[in-house]
Amino acid sequence: MIEDLVRQAAEDDDAEELGEIADSDPARLAPHHGLMLDLGVVWPAKLYRAAGAATIERVVAEVDAGQERLRLNHLLLILAHSGHPLAEQAIRRWSTQPPPGADELYYQPLAYTREGGWTIDPDGTRRELCAETAFELHLEEGVPSAKTCPWCATPLWVAADLTAETLPHTGWQGRLVIETCYLCACYETLFSQVTPDGGTTWWPGNTPPDYLPKNLGPEDPRTLRAVVGRARESPFSVSAWNSGGSTLGGHPDWIQDADHPDCPGCGQAMHYLGLIGGADIDDGEGAYYLHLHAPCGFAAVNYQQS
Repeated sequence: MIEDLVRQAAEDDDAEELGEIADSDPARLAPHHGLMLDLGVVWPAKLYRAAGAATIERVVAEVDAGQERLRLNHLLLILAHSGHPLAEQAIRRWSTQPPPGADELYYQPLAYTREGGWTIDPDGTRRELCAETAFELHLEEGVPSAKTCPWCATPLWVAADLTAETLPHTGWQGRLVIETCYLCACYETLFSQVTPDGGTTWWPGNTPPDYLPKNLGPEDPRTLRAVVGRARESPFSVSAWNSGGSTLGGHPDWIQDADHPDCPGCGQAMHYLGLIGGADIDDGEGAYYLHLHAPCGFAAVNYQQS
């Protein structure tokens, strides 16, 4: 069955059904990776999440041999999504000895790791940005913050109120309240300073972009907040598009390129916390992505739409 889907994807340039398998049980695709590479099925890169050593060695060899820009981009994304130690080793090497064609890319090889949910910190250690456990997020009626957005005067949105037990990959201890402006977060990543007692404060370093509409807000407060539900079957079971897709933990379903914000305190990539989809809020499109850097006490919310 999967081999038929691979051949169909190569013919139609549509790997949607394979992508569904990659989200629920990526290991099922591993025996077919060689055929996928042979037939040019290299997108989306998440199809290679469970790639083994033989597949990674082949992809690394292709990169080292030199490829045209689009193929090189896809191969680097495959390595990032695999997270395999051999992929990490190659990417580390290319960070100082770029492969042929790297100067034609929009990003250098080391930046691709974030697409796979991990990074290499300045001290050289690998750090996972995402959790290997995911939980459903349900939107329930809450109350808006008494505070208002300094940019548009809309009451701030208490998007989630979480406990450390659901955030083990971040190192956070205590209660975490994620508060943001649901309007202005659509235009710029918004940071807040957070404390383990549930305290949250708008970061004064937030700077409105030039393209922020001058007549934005104030709007009615958003009162829905995310409540943690049961564990999902896979850390990749999340949807930025479908109702019921909002998720805490796991890996994000990026609508555009991966966008893990850099912590304003230290400049390192922040951990991904979860996603609240527009389909769960008001039947709209787009999604809000929640992030945290526990050591510096910064939370962030950014937004993507098609």
